[in-house]
Amino acid sequence: MHAGFLFEIYDLYEEKVILFDCPTELYDMLMFIGAPARYVVHSVRSKALGEVAAATSTQRLSLIAGKYVGKDDPVMFVRCQSGLPAVGEVLEPFSFGYTVGGAMRGSHHAPLLPVATRDAHPARFDGPPRVVALGFQIKDGKLIGPRDMFDDPSFDEARRQANQAMDYLRRHGPFEPHRLPLEDLEYTTMPTIAHRIADRWKPISGPVVKAEAMAGAEQPQ
Repeated sequence: MHAGFLFEIYDLYEEKVILFDCPTELYDMLMFIGAPARYVVHSVRSKALGEVAAATSTQRLSLIAGKYVGKDDPVMFVRCQSGLPAVGEVLEPFSFGYTVGGAMRGSHHAPLLPVATRDAHPARFDGPPRVVALGFQIKDGKLIGPRDMFDDPSFDEARRQANQAMDYLRRHGPFEPHRLPLEDLEYTTMPTIAHRIADRWKPISGPVVKAEAMAGAEQPQ
């Protein structure tokens, strides 16, 4: 752990990749991955072991298709033990319902809800976005399991907080921060509407013209 890790970061808009050497470049990396709609962690490699510790899928269907074509269902593989974080350390981040893009038409912010596999069927406003965790042991080159890691009362508080956050965000209706920012909607439901009413937008008259019109209106009849 002390030797650090190499983080492979993808820029989904520009289709570029960069490696950050952490913890040395941790704050540089955070500047980018703090904008998760564009910059995502694709893999994490242990510098001490020279092996991949985690790998994720990073496809964004709307960016690929240029329009909304369905939900993005990312997956992440994480290796534990033997010089890598323990199972409990890997699961601990999910004790908080982080806000992520998803829910209805993939166009809203909603809390990430850790659930058992039996509860992995989003309903309310096509959400909240569910996350499940399947744990496997490796023996003789085979995966043994799985164990349903979030089927555990220790995540009840995370689920309660996530449901409260969902209530808060839903009360914003179609406004940000519940709705994704406009630059993200440009790849989902926005283009069709914008194209349909494009010719109805007219230039706003300049302040000089408005001032002249007001001055003329004030002249005695």
